This record gives sequence, structure tokens and C-alpha cells, in this order.
Amino acid sequence: MQIAASRPDDEPFYVPSGDEVRIFEQCHARRLAVMLKGPTGCGKTRFIEHMAWRLGRPVITISCHDDLTASDLVGRFLIRHDDTVWQDGPLTRAVREGAICYLDEIVEARQDTVVVLHPLTDYRRILPLDKAGELIEAAPGFQLVVSYNPGYQRMLKDLKPSTRQRFVALDLGFPRAEREIRIVQHESGADHPTAHALVSLGQRLRSLQDRGLAEVPSTRLLIAAARLIASGIEAREACYAALVSPLSDDASLVGAMRDLVDATFV
Repeated sequence: MQIAASRPDDEPFYVPSGDEVRIFEQCHARRLAVMLKGPTGCGKTRFIEHMAWRLGRPVITISCHDDLTASDLVGRFLIRHDDTVWQDGPLTRAVREGAICYLDEIVEARQDTVVVLHPLTDYRRILPLDKAGELIEAAPGFQLVVSYNPGYQRMLKDLKPSTRQRFVALDLGFPRAEREIRIVQHESGADHPTAHALVSLGQRLRSLQDRGLAEVPSTRLLIAAARLIASGIEAREACYAALVSPLSDDASLVGAMRDLVDATFV
């Protein structure tokens, strides 16, 4: 698994919704691991990119999944020519380089993979490489950050208490209307009336969660719709494609969402 460390030159656009920036900075200074909790598309990844820029640290992002093994994280021996050499995994590279290691959707990883993180989340800040016979102390600047969507995972998977209690948790939700309008407008290039209408529509669509909508429209989806509109696509068609269709195939829910779109963009 080859995952490059990145450090953006320009400040990634991020609008704080609370005190998350200051808390994260203090966690970094005090070498505390951080858990970002929030719904899909609410800005967790952008927040990490923004904080990496503020702190001047590279960030290594790992997308977790069911097949992610401990070796995928820490590394493995590879055969090259007539020799066997050790190749660091992305977690090991972050520990050596003092980077921020961001594990996206941590609950998707297997439990035997997650436990590899434990020695890095307390006072020890070490990573044992049993296969390589090496014990690595985390370089200054290293920070472990994980994210997950507690609403989506509640009935499927969850983190063990022994893992959860190793992190300072930041709850990131969808921004308040005025902030979300600013984000949608900035990220899409759409005008203010369009961004305002889309955010209002998004708030109405989110109320359908009580009627069986598994995932509500994220800020990311609102931005996608705004970009289509800014490119010249008719507003209702853009919303059907970027908001309604990705959210559900249920005929009654789709009908209800299309009605809300039509009421918003007359």
C-alpha cells in the first residue's frame, strides 16, 4: 500500500462550526489522539487538511475497509531481486516522519487491525514492528486521527470502548445555515441565491430521515448540485441528479424529495 504524505501549500478552505480548531491544536501540542465523529460529507477530511496546513505537518490518509490488515498499516517484507527487504506501511511512515496519520472510517477496519493503534494512543507513543524486530518511538509532530459516522454505524459496527476511550472526540455536524451557504458558494462558484436555496432544500430533505431516509444530503452533495447549476444545468435537473438519486431508490422517498426540489426551484 503506497500512500503519499501531502502538505497543501495554500490554506484549505474551512469554516469552523465551534471550538474544534483550538481543541485540535491543543491535542496536537499535548500529543493526544483525536476522533472525529460526524455524518458523511460534513467536512471531516477537509478539517484535517486545514489543521495539517495550520500546524505545518504532512498528513497521510488511509481509507479503512474490511480487508485492511495490520501489515497493510505497519509494513511487510517484500522479495526484491534475490533479497528480502522490509517496506514500511503508511502508519509506520507517519510515525517515523512525524506526520498526521488520518484513518478514515475506522470502524470499517477489522478489530485485529485496530489494536495495532493502541500503543500509539497513550503515553508510550510507540509502534512495535514484531516482524521486523523493531520498536519505533513516534517522532515529534506525529498525531493519530480517526473518523467515523456514528449514525450510519450504530446498527452495523462500532468501536470497542477500549479503543474509543483512547481518543479525544470532536463532534462535527452539518454547519448552521449561514455557514453552509458560505461553504457551498465558495466551493462551487455558484451565486448566493443559488447557495441559499440549496441549503434550504438540504435542511428540508434532512427532515426526511424520520421517514426512512438512511443517509441525509451532505454538504458535499449540496456542493455537487451547486457546481452543476453553476455550469449551466437547470436547477431542478441538477438537484435530481446530485441530491435525489444518490440518496435513495425508494419510489415514495424519491417522489417526496422531488416534490421538495420542485417547490424550492419553481
